[in-house]
Amino acid sequence: MFDDLVLEVFLRDQLKLFSEPVAETRDEAEGFLEEVFAEVVDSPEEVLEYLDEAGMDVTDMGKDDIAEIEEVFPIGDGRYLIVNA
Repeated sequence: MFDDLVLEVFLRDQLKLFSEPVAETRDEAEGFLEEVFAEVVDSPEEVLEYLDEAGMDVTDMGKDDIAEIEEVFPIGDGRYLIVNA
């Protein structure tokens, strides 16, 4: 479900969301992301739509605000990982 690039980004940046690492290997990262029902979306618009559906007020948010959201990890290829922690 999660490709190598997504797993590498999560492993590298997980301290953005957590105070200590929750995974040290790709297998651990994949297991954790599956456990918390993380999602990969294809655009900033899909991030905002996902967050809106989850109950977050995204009325005044734009594409530039997405990088500031702790649960959102830009993958670097236009996709975003959203971690439901």
